[in-house]
Amino acid sequence: MYMNVKYLICALFLGYGLTTLAQSTYEAEIRQWQKELNEEFSDPDSSPLTAKEIKKFKGLEFYPINEAYRVEATLEILQNQQPFTIPTSSQQQKVFVKYAIARFELLGQAFEFPLYQSLQLQQSEEYKDYLFAPFTDETNGFETYGGGRYMDLRIPEGNTLMIDFNKAYNPSCAYSPNYNCPIPPRENDLTLEVKAGVKAWEDH
Repeated sequence: MYMNVKYLICALFLGYGLTTLAQSTYEAEIRQWQKELNEEFSDPDSSPLTAKEIKKFKGLEFYPINEAYRVEATLEILQNQQPFTIPTSSQQQKVFVKYAIARFELLGQAFEFPLYQSLQLQQSEEYKDYLFAPFTDETNGFETYGGGRYMDLRIPEGNTLMIDFNKAYNPSCAYSPNYNCPIPPRENDLTLEVKAGVKAWEDH
């Protein structure tokens, strides 16, 4: 009996240790993503900020990392979709095609929204598997940029895909009017607060 209890306790502690390690690894992954994003903003060659703003830049503001905002989505791959245009912040149009409908559960609620492919990026070997995931939510205009946020995804091998809202970021036009940013379609609206990813830029 004692041995059985001992092994059970050891197994429980082992499971706890593995869970803690997984959480630590996950947080390290997100912090690395945040670090790389801040490095982009600090680099004049990639930053949407002005030279004056770069000199004062101390880092973007992020929500606390929360694994509850990392969800597995089931994809309904769409066939024979016609290209269409998405309006942008500068009144221009950008051409996309709907690649799939992503269905997932977030904070106990069921959602679905389209994932898009840019026709322009499809021509690039580096980005031909890139999926564009714009979205709006109930933090927009308060804690996050009023025009919504984006996520970068890649086409998976199967019909499931991890969507991590901790990697949600602001479009470049949140920092400067000199950019041409697609406006998230209405069907990509989430009727809840997504308290994950990048917060609003304090100077805008």
